[in-house]
Amino acid sequence: MLYMHETHKVVGAREDDFEAAFRDHWMPELAKGDDARLLYFAHHAHGSGMSYQVVTLTAIRDGAAWERLAKRIQSGDLQDWMRDLDTLRHDVTGKMLVPVNWSPLQEIDFAEVPTDGREHELSLFMEDTGWPYSSLDEYIRMWDEDYYQLLSRYEVGKALLDIQACFQIAHGTHQRREAILWQKILDHSMLLHLLGSDTPPEQKTPDSYMLTSLKYRDQWESRLLRTAAWSPLY
Repeated sequence: MLYMHETHKVVGAREDDFEAAFRDHWMPELAKGDDARLLYFAHHAHGSGMSYQVVTLTAIRDGAAWERLAKRIQSGDLQDWMRDLDTLRHDVTGKMLVPVNWSPLQEIDFAEVPTDGREHELSLFMEDTGWPYSSLDEYIRMWDEDYYQLLSRYEVGKALLDIQACFQIAHGTHQRREAILWQKILDHSMLLHLLGSDTPPEQKTPDSYMLTSLKYRDQWESRLLRTAAWSPLY
């Protein structure tokens, strides 16, 4: 299973049209076949980064399905739609992802992914992208042993985040030394505390996650993403 991650720089005055294009065409068109499904449509929350950015995550069954989808866009039934979509955004950057070996998300049962635009409550995700100066494999292992396993031991209701997926770049589609954590925010009050408070000195021990991770990287990016009310997953 492949996961196509795209960041769209949307024309501000056309953001509703852009969202409608994915809700009313891309999602149902993919649902007509068994090659791909739109999973997430999420706005980059205002005040947390660049304006009018949207992140989409589309699951693609395999390499052959990716080729068929690419040909539909290049010269098939999705060509006109894609040309029109480009008038609603300034630019788009994409990369193909694969789950790491310990990621909770591995395969997707397409039959269980909603495709009818049903609405639900909004949710926030924190997307962390890291660029290690260590080996990528060592970095991914550290995320498992010193972060994912630590969070999994928290009592229910005590954790800020739920790590739902961890991805690395599919070979040849983007820079190699990059990995992504896809984390649902469970407690908004804890997020506010995180944003408005310094880390207490007593939590800056040599074995703390933040200090341990500096052995592997000191550059990463966190984005706060808010799912649309109709996003298939949220």
